[in-house]
Amino acid sequence: MFPYIDIGPIHLGTFGLLLWLAAVAATVVLHKNFVRNGVDADALNVVAFVVIAGVLGAKAWHELQNPADLYAAFRQIVAPGWSRPFAVAMDFLHWFQAGFAWFGGMLAGIAMLMWQGRMAKPDGLNGGKAAVRMLDLATPAAAIGYGVGRIGCLTSGDGDYGINTTLPWGVHMAKNALVLPTPPDALVQPTPVYEFLFAMALAWLLWQLGKKARPLGWMTGLYLLLSGVARFLVEFVRVNPRLYWGMSNAQVAALGSVVVGLIVMVATRRGTVVVSPVVEMSS
Repeated sequence: MFPYIDIGPIHLGTFGLLLWLAAVAATVVLHKNFVRNGVDADALNVVAFVVIAGVLGAKAWHELQNPADLYAAFRQIVAPGWSRPFAVAMDFLHWFQAGFAWFGGMLAGIAMLMWQGRMAKPDGLNGGKAAVRMLDLATPAAAIGYGVGRIGCLTSGDGDYGINTTLPWGVHMAKNALVLPTPPDALVQPTPVYEFLFAMALAWLLWQLGKKARPLGWMTGLYLLLSGVARFLVEFVRVNPRLYWGMSNAQVAALGSVVVGLIVMVATRRGTVVVSPVVEMSS
């Protein structure tokens, strides 16, 4: 693992690099989905806004879980004094490098995608239908982007790795990892790799299912269901503290995702079926 890459005076965090790569991969997949469905929208703009919203939402959700720690971090950031804005900015960037919550990022990303859908009006839809259609179109790209981004969590060693293990594929965290295991030289399960593999399989499934016309919102429900199941299961071998009924915060959120996904799939199974021009021609 490589938390940082130094190129001369340039000090790059691999989490940020993988986040950028995740956005690129998601943009390519979303663009191809727009093309095959005859949707006139700019995938790059859509993904750029979603990434910004997702990062801010993930950070906000993580920090607001413990207001006392957030206040302490703020005091540390501004400790150099406002007369030294560069030092304050550097402290802020260092603080912003780690500590993101998947659920907060997902909620913010969904909200931004829905807004983008209302603006783009895919397939000539308007209002809420346009917003939901954008969510459906973005599901394979979301799975790809999430999986690639998770590898950034592994390379940076930000604490998303798993419990100590003797499995042959266990990994060591580098001494300059953002969060070291206990003990520091322990082998741990590479849970981000598990999530990456599942995300790739989910993206493939969603892409294949997207070849046929589906009820509006059904694909979104399926994504919420399966991604929630994956996150719930991987938490059993992660180091997150158990807070509610023996479950981690992420597991509770994942269960919520599963429930919402099931409700959406049931509610939309006989709803409006959007048939794009491309699907019509291939049927």
